Amino acid sequence: MTNIIFFGPPGAGKGTQAKKISDFFKLQHLSTGEILRLKISQKDELGLKLKDIIASGKLVSDDVLNEIVAEKIVTCKDTGFILDGYPRTLNQSRFLEKILKNNFLKLNFIFNINITFDTLKNRIINRSKEEGREDDNLDAIKTRYDAYIQTTTEVSNYYSSENPEIFFDIDGSDQIEEITNKIKKIIVK
Repeated sequence: MTNIIFFGPPGAGKGTQAKKISDFFKLQHLSTGEILRLKISQKDELGLKLKDIIASGKLVSDDVLNEIVAEKIVTCKDTGFILDGYPRTLNQSRFLEKILKNNFLKLNFIFNINITFDTLKNRIINRSKEEGREDDNLDAIKTRYDAYIQTTTEVSNYYSSENPEIFFDIDGSDQIEEITNKIKKIIVK
């Protein structure tokens, strides 16, 4: 069983790569973005609150994400998983370590997709046109990118220093298939 984390700013291609890798290796793709969008579509009290938070570009609280991720990890602990969009804070990474330890699991690969703000801004604007996502407006993009730089970069740096043998930087400006092939080669070594 293989357990993977994908890091990278919004629009870097984490979701695209996570889907391709999860399909190829038959792993569960745990995308916090998709999980949250599903919750929003239910239009209950929490869903409406989440919609406002995400549309403004702000991050959902650690408590909410931790609860969602813990539940999902436990359901796929026998098949392996890919985390996409989690952990984003050091608090979330500590929580993840506890969940993994309590379930006798470990991380096998951590991929950090690097990309410039200008490149990802263009990608996200194109994605917004194609998918009609409300959270893909210029103000939300800048807010999410700044939040990533201020918080999640610290988390990826932590994993890089604590787990250098399983941490891999990936150039996010390459073509999608090139990135996928690089990741596959690393996993099958």
